[in-house]
Amino acid sequence: MTTALATTEKGTVPGEIGGTPIAVRSHGLSFRRPNWLSVVIAIGGVPVRVNTTDQDFLEMLRSRYAGFVSAESHAEFDFDVDLAPPAFSDPDADVSVTRRSGRWCMERGDFRAEWEPAARRGTIHQTANPYSIDAVLRIVHTLVLAKQGGFLLHASSAIRNGKAFLFSGVSGAGKTTISRLAPPDATLLTDEISYVRREGNRYMAYGTPFAGELARAGENQRAPITALFLLEKGLQNGIQPIGATEAIQRLLRNILFFAHDPELVKLVFQSACEFAGSVPIHRLVFVPDQRVWDIIR
Repeated sequence: MTTALATTEKGTVPGEIGGTPIAVRSHGLSFRRPNWLSVVIAIGGVPVRVNTTDQDFLEMLRSRYAGFVSAESHAEFDFDVDLAPPAFSDPDADVSVTRRSGRWCMERGDFRAEWEPAARRGTIHQTANPYSIDAVLRIVHTLVLAKQGGFLLHASSAIRNGKAFLFSGVSGAGKTTISRLAPPDATLLTDEISYVRREGNRYMAYGTPFAGELARAGENQRAPITALFLLEKGLQNGIQPIGATEAIQRLLRNILFFAHDPELVKLVFQSACEFAGSVPIHRLVFVPDQRVWDIIR
């Protein structure tokens, strides 16, 4: 796997969704900020409200997550963003995700964040850039999914004929290439990070705004996962079988999980094994031309 609040009495938080003031009740927490501006970002069916007092930052969020901005006022979690001056950023620092007394602490050179799942609230201290909050959202979704049997996967994914296909591999394996080669009747969910959620006895792939080299968000759609392909470039197109042990090992290598938490790491490992037992996993050797999609069914 890839690694890397103060409370007050019950009240409401004035906010704004799409320019309309709203009152947000927050599970026994009160954060009265008369100038709050808010946007709800729904990824993987999980709406997260981001609150800020900076109009330019709000507009940047609406633009970056345009296809994932929800018109609904409901959110599973709230994050209040405290913007710092540019000198705060250190992009070379490693990410740290730890849990202390029921509160998650997330830190990298360009942000510091805390999240208390029981209170459904968190805070983010960062500069006015889209990359820091992108990282926080990814981390939060990995933590949510870990307890639900799902995960974020370093993979591109697309829907075709109502079926979702995932294409996983290390950098340079061809995730973006196979996304570019997708036929017109395929809907791209992402060329970089796939959202895998377990729903009953099946696994669903959701679109994400987390873009790779294509530099554009996926479509905000979902479909049942038909197969996961492990990408390798070759001299001809072909789908090859892969043993269960190798399939799980390669799957685990490409799951994104950053928390130093033995309990959740165990859950993610279990989720990977259950996914591999339910979803066909194959090796896809391909030549970078559109004919490869003729064998993807």
